[in-house]
Amino acid sequence: MTTPISSSFGPAPTPAAAGGGDGGLRKAAEAFEAVILRQLMASMRQAKLGDDIFGSSATDNFREMADAKTADSMASLRQFGIADMVEAQLRGRAAASGALQ
Repeated sequence: MTTPISSSFGPAPTPAAAGGGDGGLRKAAEAFEAVILRQLMASMRQAKLGDDIFGSSATDNFREMADAKTADSMASLRQFGIADMVEAQLRGRAAASGALQ
């Protein structure tokens, strides 16, 4: 006797558990804010007044990674309001189309 595949793995995950729903929308908005902040920090780094005496490509790589981590941390604090605006706009569109309940 065979069992259906869906019953073998238990119930299907809910949209929120699968990364969708409100939690997924919030994470996507924070990720978008982090991208904007990374670009902002990169343009600030390019606006330096002089050459770095001890600069190298390795230093640039580590500085870029540190900036990315800083941007992620800043976005998770939601102090700039970019993620809040994106989330509100997407939530309004999803509610209008009936996607989020």
